[in-house]
Amino acid sequence: MSGGQKQRIAIARAIIKSPKILLLDEATSALDSESERIVQEALDLATVGRTTIVIAHRLSTIRNADIIAVVQAGQVMEIGSHDDLIHGEDGLYSSLVRLQQTSTASEEGAGTSSSMINLALSSQFGSSNSMSRRFSAASRSSSARSFGNAGPADESEPEALPVPSFRRLLMLNVPEWKQALLGSLSATVFGAIQPLYAFAMGSMISVYFLNDHDDIKSKTRTYSLVFLSLSVFSFFINIGQHYNFGAMGEYLTKRVRERMLSKILTFEVGWFDQDENSTGALCARLAKDANVVRSLVGDRMALIIQTVSAVVIACTMGLIIAWRLALVMIAVQPLIIVCFYARRVLLKSMSGKAIKSQSESSKLAAEAVSNLRTITAFSSQDRILRLFDHAQEGPRRESIRQSWFAGLGLATSQSLMTCTWSLDFWYGGKLVSHGYITAKALFQTFMILVSTGRVIADAGSMTTDLAKGADAVGSVFAILDRYTRIEPEDLEGHRPEKLIGDVDIRGVEFAYPARPDVIIFRGFTLSIEAGKSTALVGQSGSGKSTIIGLIERFYDPLKGTVRIDGKDIKSYHLRSLRRHIGLVGQEPTLFAGTIRENITYGTEGATVAEIENAARAANAHDFISNLKDGYDTWCGDRGVQLSGGQKQRVAIARAILKNPAILLLDEATSALDSQSEKVVQEALERVMVGRTSVVVAHRLSTIQNCDLIAVLEKGVVVEKGTHASLLAKGSTGSYYGLVRLQQGGKGAQS
Repeated sequence: MSGGQKQRIAIARAIIKSPKILLLDEATSALDSESERIVQEALDLATVGRTTIVIAHRLSTIRNADIIAVVQAGQVMEIGSHDDLIHGEDGLYSSLVRLQQTSTASEEGAGTSSSMINLALSSQFGSSNSMSRRFSAASRSSSARSFGNAGPADESEPEALPVPSFRRLLMLNVPEWKQALLGSLSATVFGAIQPLYAFAMGSMISVYFLNDHDDIKSKTRTYSLVFLSLSVFSFFINIGQHYNFGAMGEYLTKRVRERMLSKILTFEVGWFDQDENSTGALCARLAKDANVVRSLVGDRMALIIQTVSAVVIACTMGLIIAWRLALVMIAVQPLIIVCFYARRVLLKSMSGKAIKSQSESSKLAAEAVSNLRTITAFSSQDRILRLFDHAQEGPRRESIRQSWFAGLGLATSQSLMTCTWSLDFWYGGKLVSHGYITAKALFQTFMILVSTGRVIADAGSMTTDLAKGADAVGSVFAILDRYTRIEPEDLEGHRPEKLIGDVDIRGVEFAYPARPDVIIFRGFTLSIEAGKSTALVGQSGSGKSTIIGLIERFYDPLKGTVRIDGKDIKSYHLRSLRRHIGLVGQEPTLFAGTIRENITYGTEGATVAEIENAARAANAHDFISNLKDGYDTWCGDRGVQLSGGQKQRVAIARAILKNPAILLLDEATSALDSQSEKVVQEALERVMVGRTSVVVAHRLSTIQNCDLIAVLEKGVVVEKGTHASLLAKGSTGSYYGLVRLQQGGKGAQS
């Protein structure tokens, strides 16, 4: 959902609760003017008769409040009604109102007083007036989807990819061939230790049937030394095996993750809009799939090699020692293997099903914890507990059902295994009684082949892991084999040293790939003159941000062309082109680093003076200097240590430092209070001089000085002109109507 849609659902949730106290923290900040008017009317009705506290930057939303408190630097500087505060020409509130007017005409006080007690807080940034302004990655992902996706209509169809093979996976480990050779040799030798140990054990049992005590002592000492030697030998062989395969696996993990991330970063933005390619899913694939592949090549490969070695050596030894008994034991070996395998698989399956059955309740608990503020605000703890208890019903029934299967399965496998042992001893006894074999040979053969069954079962129980490994390998190669639809490193692409900045959009048809039937643009045409500023206004969903997405070539149109300096945007080397384009989005993205690193992001070799000048131009230098570490202040993950306005000013500074030929501003001042907006807007207007600028805005006060204003409705340009010429059309004009809405319905004056 878009930001405005989510905000309206949250408002509906609050209204249906019928609270005595209603808290509204910038409740209409993400709405366009028309939607804001409709929602504001609903909120005015909802606030009647209840205590309401409103935090707002848009002062038009609080004119009807009984009490307005103006907060600055953590202190209440003014308090009163709109009519009382507006008459103080030198007051903070009246100055804020004047800043938000789109013309020099003064707004008259408005509204009838209601029976509610309504307190509105209006302030500048840094006044501690916000409950919380931290946005999640999911909200940014949702915002990104509002761009639309201009890929082909059939983009959602799966691509035909080659079936991944284990051999191809091993080829990624070719540089570690020495470790592979040493690891395989160690695994082969370790596989021989198990039958040798079983042989020594069978021989040891036969010692106790000897009549000479000295002979018993001598042979016991000998076999004890054999066991000790095998343990020491096993210790060093295990180290060699696990070290070499572990090194192979780690190198493979590093190589796979690097190649996957490198490939992912080349994909077009539309690929990330698909649900299966969300941020969480991709991070899970990078972390989980690479680890599964490492386990498949390292641990699983070692187990397979040592199992094959153990089986071959054990069967050979058994046939040499007592071939008659060995043949019978090998014949019933599958039954022993099935028994061991069934026990392991049943226990593992029980654990897996238990975890799966608990997933719903775990997801509910995680959601409850992550949204604790909302649950506490709505006093929904009892409801969450009821839902949690209901989610536990399924796991309880599943556990009871599994216990029956597990009991029957484990009992059957244990009894069958005992039966096979009975057969082995019975037939071995017959052979001993007829003089075909000795008792010593009986015990040796029995111990060797019975232990081999356990080894095979251990290897067989990893079939589910191999299946998961195959899925992981397929997932890895699905990314590595995919070709991006928008190649950022086209070697034949034009690499511009400098751009003039002329943008021409001609006959564009555009639709979201997930909704190919919903056409956003049909034959859309718009010319953006070089060195001029062009503003795009209109209601949410009219296609404003989509135009920015097309200019950045985040998406390609279905039909038509986007030209920059007369060349089709598809003919450019994309990364070289984007070096000349600056973008400031509605929800700015900061990275886990210092403020200095975030400002210089995408710009190489910037000096300290250039960084500070860019920050001053964005009205960010003062607040940065007041921080303890200044420009070296850590922003935190996704910039959580900074407020929304601070993050936006850092993002604007980043765009200014880049000194682009084309500057794209998508609601670049939406998170700023009126005073900061005025200062930043003046800075942006200075920066926009001499360069092509495309401004998307709901606050019309930020675009009245633009050279061209284009009004969009449902993907069509319905009006074009300057601020004055559009207002001159009067009440019949769409732009005039938008301005009138933002002036409280008193009319638009130029």
